Amino acid sequence: MVREQLDERLHRTTAPNGLQVLSEHLPGLRSAAVGVWIRSASGHERREQMGIAHLLEHMVFKGTERRTARELAHALEVRGGSLDAYTSRDQTSYQAHVLDEDLPLAVDILTDLIRRPLLRAEDLELERNVVLEEIKGVQDTPDDLVFDLFASALWPDHPYGYSILGTPDTVGRLTVAELKTFHAQAYYPGNAVVAAAGNVDHDDLVEDLMRLGWFDDQGYLPARPPVASAPAVRGETAAFARDTAQSHIVMGADTFEARDPRRYPLAILTNVFGGGMSSRLFQRVREELGLAYAVYAYQQVYRSSGVVAVYVGTQPETADQARDVIREEFGRLAADGLTAEELAGGKRQLQGQLMLALENPTSRMHRLAGFVLNDDRYRKLDEVLAAIEAVGGDDTRAVAAEFFAPDRLTMVALGGR
Repeated sequence: MVREQLDERLHRTTAPNGLQVLSEHLPGLRSAAVGVWIRSASGHERREQMGIAHLLEHMVFKGTERRTARELAHALEVRGGSLDAYTSRDQTSYQAHVLDEDLPLAVDILTDLIRRPLLRAEDLELERNVVLEEIKGVQDTPDDLVFDLFASALWPDHPYGYSILGTPDTVGRLTVAELKTFHAQAYYPGNAVVAAAGNVDHDDLVEDLMRLGWFDDQGYLPARPPVASAPAVRGETAAFARDTAQSHIVMGADTFEARDPRRYPLAILTNVFGGGMSSRLFQRVREELGLAYAVYAYQQVYRSSGVVAVYVGTQPETADQARDVIREEFGRLAADGLTAEELAGGKRQLQGQLMLALENPTSRMHRLAGFVLNDDRYRKLDEVLAAIEAVGGDDTRAVAAEFFAPDRLTMVALGGR
């Protein structure tokens, strides 16, 4: 077992079986956030099993060897705490935010969920219906559905293009045996990362995990590798008719993996382009032309790829104009980059967002887990702030020219009478 200090009050322990445990002690707090990340999710699914990682995330809450579903829901809530989970492209995460005195209980419950779920057939039929309702909810919400359609258009033959929730057909066919196989192949210590922040003692956290069996598996089984990258579809347009009051449009392009050093120039560009009320898109599309209430740019980075895109919701009769204006803004940014003033402001904005996000233990917990999950090294906050400050005009121009070029964009439009 290897224990190392990464920063002031920040420690990491790596077990012989591959489990990594990270914690950051934040003095003055009376709470703690703790989470377990499994490095398998929708990106590791086969097309015919689309949605299995998300369904498994639901199923573990239906009962474990030691607790009923009601006891799992009740144990932390009655003490003022919370328990939550999510499934993404690359990871499945289970998290709790509790009073510091309840941290051992939270770790115990998370361990139950992850390592000892019952996965019973009678629970599957009930929870399958819950997930099917969740899928229908997305289908009835066009400004959610358009993002699934965009991912599918960008990566039609790759798991990053699959719906995380799955489809009614794939979810309807999944069996308990398949869930148990996926669980066995993914939910083991070497494929897990535990992170905690708040009023946390690292040695106590490790001791709790050891007592609960996380260190018992002596054979080293490495984490599952990220899904292989795949070329994205570029320059294509897809339209889906639907009787809606608005047309919902997403246009964007694939980028790069999470640990790529160009993530800082891209984040600055995304903020300046469409990251708030002062952004180019907000000012042009909403304030100057009145074409939309909601228009924004966003970026996402995965272990094997990434995306930068723009969403706009507009009336059907102004959809073509909004699309053309946004494409024009993409082209202007690709050709000219940022002004010196925009670059300076964009760096300050990104630095401020980063520092403000670290004002609570849950955000710090996510930051701890993030560098491990993305196969990156830990960087102190001052180093990250310095790296952002070091971004120059040539850096942002190169990223803009490559990833904001109009001929690279794939576009999906949904709705419109």
